[in-house]
Amino acid sequence: MTLGVLIFLLVAGVGAGLVGSVAGLASLVSYPALLLAGLPPIMANVTNTVAMLGTTFGAAAGSRPELSGQRGRLLRLCVITAVGGAFGGFLLLVTPPGAFTTVVPWLISGASILLLAGPRLRAAGERADAAGLGRGRAGSRIPSNRATRHALTGIAAFGVAVYGGYFGAAAGVLMLALLSTVWTQSLARTNAAKNIATGAANLIAAVVFSFTGKVYWPAAVMLCVGSALGAWIGPMIVRRLPAGPLRIGISVAGLGLAGVLAWQAFA
Repeated sequence: MTLGVLIFLLVAGVGAGLVGSVAGLASLVSYPALLLAGLPPIMANVTNTVAMLGTTFGAAAGSRPELSGQRGRLLRLCVITAVGGAFGGFLLLVTPPGAFTTVVPWLISGASILLLAGPRLRAAGERADAAGLGRGRAGSRIPSNRATRHALTGIAAFGVAVYGGYFGAAAGVLMLALLSTVWTQSLARTNAAKNIATGAANLIAAVVFSFTGKVYWPAAVMLCVGSALGAWIGPMIVRRLPAGPLRIGISVAGLGLAGVLAWQAFA
C-alpha cells in the first residue's frame, strides 16, 4: 500500500469519525474507502471494525460534558453491547459472506423512521407509565410498564450490537433510534451515549478480529488515527445544532444509505 493511499485513508478516517460521532454513519465513509484502497470485502469489514475504535475514543474525549451523569446506565448498557458485539464478530467469521445483505437495508430504514418518531413514541410511553402508576395508587394491581420497556430495550440493544459486530454500517443510527425512543434527555446526550455503547460492541469484535490474521494493520492504523480526530470534533458540532434538524438529517442520511445498500443487494 503506497504512501498516497495511506494518506487518503487518514483523511477518510477524519471524515468517518466526524460523520460517525454526529450521525452514527462512520462506515458510510470508512468502508468504501477501504474498498477503494484495494482491500477485499471481508478484510475491509474486519479492518474497518478495528479502525473505528478511534471513533469511540475520540467521541468519548469530545463528549465529556454530555456523558456526565450517565455512568451507571452506560455501564449496564455497555456490558450488553459488548457481549452482542462479540457474538456478531463470531457470526461474521463463521457465516457465508453477505448473509445479512438482504436484511440490512430494512434494518437501517426502520431505524431511520424510528429516529424521526422517537420523541412521540417516548412521550406516549411516559403517558402510559403515568397512567399505570395512577391506577396503582387507586388500588389496582396493574403495574407500570417501565420495567418491561427497560427489558425490551436491553434485548434490542443486544440485537443492535450483534449487527454492529457483524457488519456495522449504520449501527450507530440503530442505537441512536433505540435510545432516543426510551431515554428522556437531549439528543446530544443520547448521541454521546450511543457512541460509547456502539464502541463497546466494536471493542470486543475488534479484539476477536485482531487474532484472525484478516486485519490489514497499516490501513487500520491510519483510519483509526483519522477517525479519533474526526470524532473528537463531532460532539462540538452536535452541541451547537438544533435537535430537530439534526434528527431529520441523520434519518434522511440513514434512509439514503439503506437505499444504496438495497440497490447493491438486489441489483
